[in-house]
Amino acid sequence: MPKTYQISEMESKKLREAMKHCKEVTAYRRLEAVALRGEGKSNKEIGLLTGFHPDWVSKLVSRFYKEGIEALLEDGRQGGNHQNLTNEQEERLLKEFEETASAGQLITPADIKKRDELLGRETKPTFIYAVLKRHGWRKVMPRSKHPKKASDEEIESSKKLTLKSRK
Repeated sequence: MPKTYQISEMESKKLREAMKHCKEVTAYRRLEAVALRGEGKSNKEIGLLTGFHPDWVSKLVSRFYKEGIEALLEDGRQGGNHQNLTNEQEERLLKEFEETASAGQLITPADIKKRDELLGRETKPTFIYAVLKRHGWRKVMPRSKHPKKASDEEIESSKKLTLKSRK
């Protein structure tokens, strides 16, 4: 049987006070959920009021009981792919190519990809494009020609037909 934590009225008042100073909406809702538990509401009732799943309410109460108010103020989610480079490592990587780019030379994803030893693993071009976007780089390499462009012979013959029809 899972352990049931009891939140006292005093703790509930402290949570309500913390809610007054909270600027982040999700942290506010977490504080409110635990405060409601201290005011005698069930997880199901709290779930209906806050939009949280009753199981999540139980986890929030447990986190509060073990770690205090600070645990509710922190997001707790890490988000993103943490297998990649840190911001400083990305800047260091792009700094190597900055001089080349400012000289007007083209840099391809393959050029940047050769530096994969920083990660110690293979990366995809989408990762490189994401790094470039995060650091304000615009276009990596322009397309050399339009894929549906007609051949030079077709263009010349079209010009001849147009000239003949005008006469």
